[in-house]
Amino acid sequence: MQKLTVLYGHPTDADAFEKYYKEKHLPLAATMEGVAKLETTKFLGTPDGQKADYYRMAELYFDNLEQMQETMSSPEGQATVNDLSNFATGGVNVIVGITETD
Repeated sequence: MQKLTVLYGHPTDADAFEKYYKEKHLPLAATMEGVAKLETTKFLGTPDGQKADYYRMAELYFDNLEQMQETMSSPEGQATVNDLSNFATGGVNVIVGITETD
């Protein structure tokens, strides 16, 4: 599967981030057709108790590269991408990969 990973930096206001993320951004992301699976993670820290490099992660899975490109270029995909600037005050890194299993 094709996977798009969104890594969120630590926001300036975590409570405001969480409220917007859950009430506005995730429902907006749910309008995108073609996403096979969406997982989100809120990082607690590193194994030695340090602050994690990132605050949150979202992983969006697609059947193939073409589906990912179609979904992300759709009006719903573009609206979701454009919404990031409304709440992701810690910055965002987006990376693309392929899942592998042994």
